[in-house]
Order: sequence, then C-alpha cells, then structure tokens
Amino acid sequence: MAPSLAPRIVTLGTAGGPRWWAAADSGERTGIATAVVVGDAFYLVDAGQGAGRRLAQSGLDLSGMRALFITHLHSDHVYDLAGIGIFGLYALQHRAGTDPVRIIGPGNRGELPPVSPRAVVPPAPLAPHNPTPGTREMFEALMAAHATDLNDRILDSLKPSPLDVFHAEDIEIPAGIGYHPNTNATPEMAPFEVYRDELVAVTAILVEHPPIAPAFAFRFDTAEGSVTISGDTCFTANLVALAQGTDLLLHEAIDFDWVESLYGDRTDEASRAARDHHYKSHTSVREAAKAAEAAGAAALALHHLVPGHAPERVWAEAAEHFSGRFVLPRDLDVIPFGRQR
Repeated sequence: MAPSLAPRIVTLGTAGGPRWWAAADSGERTGIATAVVVGDAFYLVDAGQGAGRRLAQSGLDLSGMRALFITHLHSDHVYDLAGIGIFGLYALQHRAGTDPVRIIGPGNRGELPPVSPRAVVPPAPLAPHNPTPGTREMFEALMAAHATDLNDRILDSLKPSPLDVFHAEDIEIPAGIGYHPNTNATPEMAPFEVYRDELVAVTAILVEHPPIAPAFAFRFDTAEGSVTISGDTCFTANLVALAQGTDLLLHEAIDFDWVESLYGDRTDEASRAARDHHYKSHTSVREAAKAAEAAGAAALALHHLVPGHAPERVWAEAAEHFSGRFVLPRDLDVIPFGRQR
C-alpha cells in the first residue's frame, strides 16, 4: 500500500479585516492565510498580514510550496504577498525559470465599482491610470516597487529575479455565464478547474463579496479527501455547490453584534457605508453553519474571524446549527481532512 498523503490544513492566520487585532482573551490571531498540505507539498491560500512569519513558525519547508491561490484582492488577503515574493526567492531559487511557483488569483476587475449611495461628494479613485489591477499586475507592481533591493540581490549576489521564481497569473472566468463585476458578479455556475498536479485538483467558483469582483472560493480534491475554502462571501448558493460532500469546509464568519457596537449609533455617512458593507459582504456564524449543512460537509471550521479578538464563545454558536464535526481553530492549528483508507 502506498504511504498516506496525510492531507491536512494548517491555519496559519485566522483573523480577517485590514487591522492589527488586539490579543484580548482569545489569543493573538494574525491575518488570513491557510496552507493545504498534501504529502511533502503544500499550497498556500491567501497571504494576509503575518503569513510569512506563520509559515516559518509552522515548520513547513518553504521549498515545498507548489502554488499560491488568492481568493480576492482585498488587502487583508494579500498583505504579505510582497514578502513572499522577496524573501521566498531564497528558499525557492531552484525553481527559477524552469518550474516557477504559480500565483493564481483574480484578474483585473475591468471597471470600478459604483460609488456608495451614501456619498455626499463622489470620491476620487486612486491610480486612475489602472485602478483595478489583477493578480499578475499586482505582483509585478509589488516587485517593481522593491526594485532597488531586488536589483542589488540580482546584480551583486547573483540571485534570480522573483519574476523567474514565481509566475503570477489571472484566473480566466468561464465564458457565457453572464458574469459582470457590477451587475452580475455571482452568476449561477458550475465549479471549474484552475490547477492540477499529481496530488491535487483545484476547482474554483465565484462567490459574493461586494463590491470586489471577482471573488473566488477554492476546493482541493486529493485521493484521500477534500477541503473547500470559502474566501470572503455572504451566504451564496455557488459556495454550497462547490462544497458538496466536502470533507472539510473552512468558512469565514463575522460577529454582527460587534458590527453594531462599532457602527450602530453612528450617523456619519462613512460609518453607515462601512456598516452596509459588512452586512452585504460577509457571513454570520449561523449562516456559515447553514452553508456547511446544505453542502453536506463532514466538518466545518471557521476562520477569517471578524473581529479577530472576539472570545471563542462568539463562534461556538456554529456547533448548534451544524450536524457534523465543528472546529474552531487558532493560528497554526492542524486540521486533517483525509478519509479513512
């Protein structure tokens, strides 16, 4: 019998949102990042604040990273992308040119989202010459921003360019499904393949996280089990379709009582717009459990927890609404998703 692949995830970072969360009584949670480990290889999903440090602390050998998948291009999911590109080239320089690590994520949005109806004066967008860069453009721009350092390494120390060690590419959305970033960002669709090697097949589907588009969830299927990672989303049928029968669903969750404590009494338009965003773009603990139940997932784990400092009792409600196994991970926890052989 061939040795087990021991498929598992390592929850490198479990907090969501563009903030440094206080530790409080729940323990420190860093930005969102997950390693999917299969045999001696691993695949990174998102690279939030602290991802590089958590990778070092996890004991995973960076040379075993085969690909990095980005669910969407909000800053809390790509905060450490530059660091992985710059520091990662030392462990991965043997991959230069012939077998680069693939970075796979959303493409250029194509047009700006509409301005919030709460705006009194329409704000001016940043970088109007290219206001919605995709994964490839973002990675190349990040490396260009560090050209002073990188050219020292390339010319003086004969290190490879990170553009030879990593290959950033945009996910091509299937034609004919009616997708539009503003008017139909989450059309009903079938999952589609975005990556395959001898260990995993990775499929994706569009999920709903306005105003950003496209936003993806990913499913990793191995010979011994599957894990589905929701990305940021409100409750959506597409996520349920992707996660059908999965061994483990790793789903985002937000505490809406916290949202109300932060914004409920505020009357300024910026606060009201922020409150609007949280309700239309994220999933409550109960709704995350509902998604797992509808998908027939064997196990549910919550992550991308907002706020990152909330006590564990806030998230434990999921167990009351899900008939399978419930897990509430901390940073650097290991969760197997392999089936019994």
